[in-house]
Amino acid sequence: MSPVQIHTGRGARSARAYADVGLETRVSGATPEQLITLLFDGALAAIAKARLYMRNGDTRGRGEALSKAIDIVESGLKAGVDQAAGGELARNLVEVYDMAIRHLLLANMNADGASLDLAERLLADIGGAWREIANARPPGTR
Repeated sequence: MSPVQIHTGRGARSARAYADVGLETRVSGATPEQLITLLFDGALAAIAKARLYMRNGDTRGRGEALSKAIDIVESGLKAGVDQAAGGELARNLVEVYDMAIRHLLLANMNADGASLDLAERLLADIGGAWREIANARPPGTR
């Protein structure tokens, strides 16, 4: 068994169920800005998994992890941008998301660590900005 494979025994299922409850709790009480940071966290976690799979030569694992990251960026982050109301800033943000997706695709097709690094950097930078916004909101406000 490769060191990056996930154990599917009872302990792993229990840990996964506990993590799911924790995520549900964070989502149910989150502000819109915090929800966006959770999407960034998910995309970056999938990229980190893909990097491990890439190092271990696990093409299938890499593909699945990168597909998850791409889906989060495409269906979560990019789809949530209101381009009509956001004007040029929103259009620029969508372009950055598209660039990240292209680099994730290149990373998968070519097992390209540099493309993976670039996509990760783009998403980490934007995610960091969203995290600052979420943390600046006064407690108890939505």
